[in-house]
Amino acid sequence: MLDPAPPRRAKALMFQGTSSDVGKSLLVAGLCRAYARRGVKVAPFKAQNMSNNAAVAADSDLPPGPDGEAPRGEIGRAQALQARAAGLPPSIHMNPVLLKPQAMVGSQVVLRGRALGNWPARHYHELKPKLLPAVMDSFNRIAAEADLVLVEGAGSGTETYLRKSDIANMRFAEAADLPVVLVTDNDRGGAMAAVVGSWLLHTEPERARVAGFLVNKFRGYFSLYDPACRSIAEITGWPLLGVARWFDAASRLPAEDALALERPASGGGHGLVIAVPLIARMANFDDLDPLSAEPDVDLRWVRPGEPIPAEADVVLLPGSKTTRPALDSLRANGWDIDILAHLRRGGRVVGICAGFQMLGRTVRDPQGLEGPPGETPGLGLLDIETEIGPEKRLAEVDALDTVSGARVTGYEMHMGVTRGQGLERPWLMLNGQPEGALSADRRVMGCYVHGIFGADGFRRHWLTAMGGRASGLDHAARIEATLDALADQLETDLDLDALLTLAR
Repeated sequence: MLDPAPPRRAKALMFQGTSSDVGKSLLVAGLCRAYARRGVKVAPFKAQNMSNNAAVAADSDLPPGPDGEAPRGEIGRAQALQARAAGLPPSIHMNPVLLKPQAMVGSQVVLRGRALGNWPARHYHELKPKLLPAVMDSFNRIAAEADLVLVEGAGSGTETYLRKSDIANMRFAEAADLPVVLVTDNDRGGAMAAVVGSWLLHTEPERARVAGFLVNKFRGYFSLYDPACRSIAEITGWPLLGVARWFDAASRLPAEDALALERPASGGGHGLVIAVPLIARMANFDDLDPLSAEPDVDLRWVRPGEPIPAEADVVLLPGSKTTRPALDSLRANGWDIDILAHLRRGGRVVGICAGFQMLGRTVRDPQGLEGPPGETPGLGLLDIETEIGPEKRLAEVDALDTVSGARVTGYEMHMGVTRGQGLERPWLMLNGQPEGALSADRRVMGCYVHGIFGADGFRRHWLTAMGGRASGLDHAARIEATLDALADQLETDLDLDALLTLAR
């Protein structure tokens, strides 16, 4: 157990949405960078996130293991990006509750970086109120080390049927006594109704807690929209706090969650064709961002019902929260047959994390940790077998590619142990130990390392080996430049001094 949190020193401001996907995460990331550049020690916080895109935190509330190594926790990818924008290492306390969907009606619940198990939605709503003390403790820990905490709500803050079990929106704002900025999305339409509808659904004390509303993702001429904002202010009594324009470069930053998969951005390049099937419960798909950014790479997402294109040079199987259902989705779409045909034509196949597990002969889940207990045949392209177990591997990775000798950085985040003779021909060497596997002809390869393509030197070697051409792209510098550009735009669009005065 952790010691009690030290006294809160930071002021805080909370951003709640009129719905999901209004751009709260990106807004908070941009504000974190903008205030950090002003010399403010700013930190992000989100009580509860739902995402299969996660990041390894720099800390944990668990004791060191037998090897003396301190274990790591995990948080949502959005909070890790916000921490980066603020110039801070990601902490489990920035996102104390993470839900990782595993089925239509259930998720794995991660509390302060550690998985508690799988919970059906109806049971999780009974659990949530019991998590509020841990959420408050985490918030107080973040607030004790910062001057300003920017708090992000979850989804919509006006879902009245969820109010009793809420730990991420108004109930949290009340517990922490936070002022709230209501964020609405102009791009989707209906922003006026969304704000006024939120006002109608809030109680009087909740209305009083809202300091004003902010219009996000705005396109066009504000003079045409100004009457709507005036009407909103007259009806609700909430002042307009600013209008943030559409940020064109948002796709250059890691996506937060599965909503991005409804409209995945394919690479705009021409050259090496990399096909990525949209498998079930895809996770950590920002692994592919560096490839999508390459001008001589044509990254194509293959949607359910579509065949893997015959002209593909590489088929890449990404991570998934549930490996056996992902294999089922491969077969349901006929992609397993397409992959075998792709290999017969001389193509290459790459698997990352769950994608690596799928390349083997069998995936077993005897305890039913990712669904009903059982086993599923893999694609049989590597001589390996995987058994899903309760222990989750969370670690930062610094390794070497056995083919090129290039350095690889990234992280591991997986449940399951992989064994088999295929591991005797490793793809990587991690701390002197083999990691992943290569086929004898090196046309099939897989490993557990997420973020592998973010290593610029390795990516250049890999693209060349795949028959493509690499650019001089510096992926990390690209993210930093994009965060700076976002902060620049928010400095222009919003009155950051006025927002700062609202914090308390």
